[in-house]
Amino acid sequence: MFCTSIDLAATGNMASEGEKELEVVSGDQAEDSESPADHNGNIYQDHLGNHRQYWRDMILGVNDGLISTFLLVAGVSGGGLNPTYILLTAIAGSLAGAVSMSAGEYLATKSQNEVIQGEICLERQHIRDHKAAELKEVGELLEIIGIPPAKDELQSQIVAHYEEDHEALLKLMIALEFGVIDDEARSPFWAGLASGWLFFFGSLPSLIPFAFTNQSTNQALIIACVATALSLLFVGGVKSRATRGNLLIASVENLVVAGVGGVVAYFVGRAFGKLVNKV
Repeated sequence: MFCTSIDLAATGNMASEGEKELEVVSGDQAEDSESPADHNGNIYQDHLGNHRQYWRDMILGVNDGLISTFLLVAGVSGGGLNPTYILLTAIAGSLAGAVSMSAGEYLATKSQNEVIQGEICLERQHIRDHKAAELKEVGELLEIIGIPPAKDELQSQIVAHYEEDHEALLKLMIALEFGVIDDEARSPFWAGLASGWLFFFGSLPSLIPFAFTNQSTNQALIIACVATALSLLFVGGVKSRATRGNLLIASVENLVVAGVGGVVAYFVGRAFGKLVNKV
């Protein structure tokens, strides 16, 4: 088949070369200076690196584990179950959620990668059979990276270069049209593993308090509430380090979303508990 040999690894060459150049420049600057700060005192900050594409899976997994498990225990606590039954419910929900999250993320990531592979296959055919249209599209895409039509001479030089090199044209189209770079490709295995395990760990603050049989349901729920709240604040703080956003806003945002859901789940559970008892 025409596209059986397509590999996303080929799409990262240009980005990799740029990163190598940046590393060389940064290295030279480090050798010429004893401090990583510039003349204005601004500290050079490294990027997150090759794991940045998995932050979505990590934040989704741990937040889902924290919030959904807390909502579950809050709901069944409001329904009047004793700590033992709540613990069993939480364990079942934790394991089911972790497996579901892991499997779902694996299949979703794999499907997305296959969609991109199909698009790359079609793009290669377009370059082979409709090169003129693709070269015209290059001019349009160059505006995205700051080369407007007004710089027609520069655009013409760039288009002329890619007109003679089909592989380079394919890499350019993959990067600009699809936004795909090999270093940013997500592995289905690691995406599923990260989201599944972090869901499980996120469920523990709501689960563990009900493992102690010497306390009432309300006592265990209060401990679970405090532990989950602290965990949500911590996760929000960690997220703010990655996004370079406001630590307080990110932490409180995480807490408020879960808090509102927890209150709703608790009172819904109480309403259903009363309804069942009446029947």
